[in-house]
Amino acid sequence: QVQLAESGGGSVQAGGSLRISCAATGYMIDGLCMGWFRQAPGKEREGVAHIRRDGSASYADSVKGRFTISKDNAKNSLLLQMNNLKPDDTALYYCAARRSCLAPSYMYWGQGTQVTVSS
Repeated sequence: QVQLAESGGGSVQAGGSLRISCAATGYMIDGLCMGWFRQAPGKEREGVAHIRRDGSASYADSVKGRFTISKDNAKNSLLLQMNNLKPDDTALYYCAARRSCLAPSYMYWGQGTQVTVSS
């Protein structure tokens, strides 16, 4: 069983930066396909960034060039560095994991961490 716990959210002004983390227990993250999702009030959950076992990553167009997803294998944690934040980035951010990148959906989810960007 994989358990995920996000941390590092907070409030920041537009143009600022935040780094959020997701600590995993029960499985080594270098063997997992992982991703960050977010959900703003009144909106559907959307994928933000994904990272495969080999470290290759993909991003939503809305965050490309501003966000960076990475794995800290030493801490068994998933990271999301967010730069040049915009008010539209305000949302509850979740990390997710699946044991195979071929699986149709993510199996494991954290509880979320709030990111609020003010103009």
